Amino acid sequence: MDASKGKGDQTMPNPGGQMGKPVGFPFMENILPKAVKRRVHALKRLQEQCAHIEAKFYEEVHELERKYATLYQPLFDKRREIVTGAVEPTDEECEWPTDEEEELAEEVKEKATIEDAKKEEATPEENPKGVPDFWLTIFKSVDMLSDMVQEHDEPILKHLRDIQVKFSEPGQPMSFTLEFHFEPNGYFNNAVLTKVYKMKSEPEASDPFSFEGPEIIDCEGCQIDWHKGKDVTVKTIKKKQKHKGRGTVRTVTKQVPNDSFFNFFNPVKASPDGEMDEDSEFNLATDFEIGHFFRERIVPRAVLYFTGEALEDDESFEEEELEEGDEEEQDEEGDDDDEEGDTDPKKEQPQPAECKQQ
Repeated sequence: MDASKGKGDQTMPNPGGQMGKPVGFPFMENILPKAVKRRVHALKRLQEQCAHIEAKFYEEVHELERKYATLYQPLFDKRREIVTGAVEPTDEECEWPTDEEEELAEEVKEKATIEDAKKEEATPEENPKGVPDFWLTIFKSVDMLSDMVQEHDEPILKHLRDIQVKFSEPGQPMSFTLEFHFEPNGYFNNAVLTKVYKMKSEPEASDPFSFEGPEIIDCEGCQIDWHKGKDVTVKTIKKKQKHKGRGTVRTVTKQVPNDSFFNFFNPVKASPDGEMDEDSEFNLATDFEIGHFFRERIVPRAVLYFTGEALEDDESFEEEELEEGDEEEQDEEGDDDDEEGDTDPKKEQPQPAECKQQ
């Protein structure tokens, strides 16, 4: 059991699919002696008990996350104050070695300093409040979020002050809430928009061996109190209708759904019986993935997504996975070649592939 899974991977989305039972075991049952089959059934009962203990383990991990969230929060509050311009960090707090300073030679740095001084004399110094468009920049930089953000969303997201993650209280059903805090704006009255992700951490009675940790099972958005004419989740279209008998024409206006990031707060609901059409199931799975990404990556590491450093890390990780896949394909091809050619018994056997945690 990998305890680290409790932090990074415990809430990976799983809207409907359960792992199927192993296809090999019925065949094994047919060939095993009766006494051995009996013992295997006993082993499976032990495995089921392990699944229930693992579920309790993740419940405690959730409590631990909730405890440490209170330690992170003062740092996130300070982050919000700097981003919004509520406070100005001290010189000491702003000290950070840049790559350029480490790489430039002394004479080059001196030249750059002189040139910068000339520029400052030529143009008045700009000193905007806080870090402008902090969250909007993040949204537009991350592929998963940029696909959701439309041009008409951008002026609204400029008013986003902070995003916070709140965990469910002790004794309450396991969940986490994303809180999007906005400054007063001309689009809606809400100070905070919320999205609640409900989770469960217990094996399925019908398939206990599919349990791999807590999973998001449903989500719930909030009502946005839009100002009149400012709702970007709908658009007004005009349609001409011709009367069949009289031949007169009239213009009808109606509102239809519009692509917008703010549809995020009006999610598809999970079906209690698990029966959903393919599109709804896909949309729900995507929603769960986005909620998980906000919680695990965007909120804790916001500044690194703003600077692009976290994006580089993500890309490197994807490249690593692709490279390993290529290596596996090459290994398979190499195995085929070995079968056709002479084999060397002293040849080093391939090592098992390293297990990756997603």
